[in-house]
Amino acid sequence: MDHGGKTLGLALSNPELTISTPLKTLVSAKFTENLRQLTAVCKEYGVGGFVIGLPLNMDGTEGKRAESVRTFATNLIKAKDTLGFEPAIAFFDERLSTFAVEQFMIDEMQMSRKKRDKQVDRLAAAHILENALKEINKA
Repeated sequence: MDHGGKTLGLALSNPELTISTPLKTLVSAKFTENLRQLTAVCKEYGVGGFVIGLPLNMDGTEGKRAESVRTFATNLIKAKDTLGFEPAIAFFDERLSTFAVEQFMIDEMQMSRKKRDKQVDRLAAAHILENALKEINKA
């Protein structure tokens, strides 16, 4: 998940934890509305946990955005009854993920800004998940 101020980019992994696929972008709303949307996604796709991009500062420290993401994750754990499961949650450093995805869309796909804006969050989520899966599979 790419948790931004205005959107939540979502991506899915296959059960073997080897492939990351962009899914959709949700508009950030009140937590209860995002929880309703996430619960529907979890039920539809059999989600058991979340990898959430942690927006660290370039020096590796955590700021207000990282604090907001951690609060969101804590609220997800507290909402286990609504989700229908107790979610496993992992954080993954998301520094430069959006930048990397945007550069790819510009350089490789020659995508217009308008088209990029519609795709960037779910692709950033897939980028975060892909890198997390690489780390998981190293172990």
